[in-house]
Amino acid sequence: MTDKFVSIEGIAKRYPGAGGATTTVFENLWLSMARGEFACVIGHSGCGKTTVLNILAGLDAPSEGAVIVDGQAIAGTSLDRAVIFQSHALLPWRTVLGNVAYAVSSKWRSWDRAKVRAHAQTFIDLVGLTGSEHKRPSELSGGMKQRVGIARALSITPKMMLMDEPFSALDALTRGTLQDEVRRICLETGQTAFMITHDVDEAIYLADKIFLMTNGPGAVLAEVVENPLPRDRGRIDLHRHPLYYALRNHIIDFLVTRSKTFAAETPDHDPRNVPLVPIGKPGLSIASTGEEPRQTWMPGTNPGLSA
Repeated sequence: MTDKFVSIEGIAKRYPGAGGATTTVFENLWLSMARGEFACVIGHSGCGKTTVLNILAGLDAPSEGAVIVDGQAIAGTSLDRAVIFQSHALLPWRTVLGNVAYAVSSKWRSWDRAKVRAHAQTFIDLVGLTGSEHKRPSELSGGMKQRVGIARALSITPKMMLMDEPFSALDALTRGTLQDEVRRICLETGQTAFMITHDVDEAIYLADKIFLMTNGPGAVLAEVVENPLPRDRGRIDLHRHPLYYALRNHIIDFLVTRSKTFAAETPDHDPRNVPLVPIGKPGLSIASTGEEPRQTWMPGTNPGLSA
């Protein structure tokens, strides 16, 4: 995974305000992803995470800069990039099969009905909804609706899957189950994925790289954290890995403290050369102090769930 499959090059997003003033959400943002990587973006509300995802999806345009996916500059929406939203966004009058088949027929317009249904069924089976094909969204639980959204996104075999906190409204058990499903599918298919989350443990479990954004407005990409945990990691024993708490503490320390003071403390920060933080490798004090790992969490949150 050495090719630059996704390249965000110096993008900015600005909005005009009252009296000729301009609000800069973020600017001079540079980041890249290799083919098959799973990346998560973490930052406080207002730093522009969803705006970046919308620009990647072609739903919004940057005020400046360019975004290139697989050698092509993004100039609008495309079925090469599938989006899973916070809400399931299903068509309420269509069944599970109908919702997925609608996406399939949108991409392959020449396919006959039988081929569309067979292809859609493959992805319904993949997300564990076999037997629920003829149910409408009103007959499904929240977790089942999100499974349909995932099946619909995967059914068009996108080059990139974009996810905007797709599990945030679900209960903890359902959220964990769907995280497991998404991770399994991405590993099996080599799917490139870009996800927004506020959940530190979700990012640690799913992501190969974690992008840390400073506070907005005027947000910048501060660090790219390389996940040191093995790719075949499991949820049950995740916290037992010797680098788990070093990684978690580093991210939460950034969110609690450094995201607010980063600009003042790092005046020479180069947005074109954002450091890749190798947790657990020589040169990084948080993982090389020789101290026992400690669990930390943000005040007012439930440790081990979300930060």
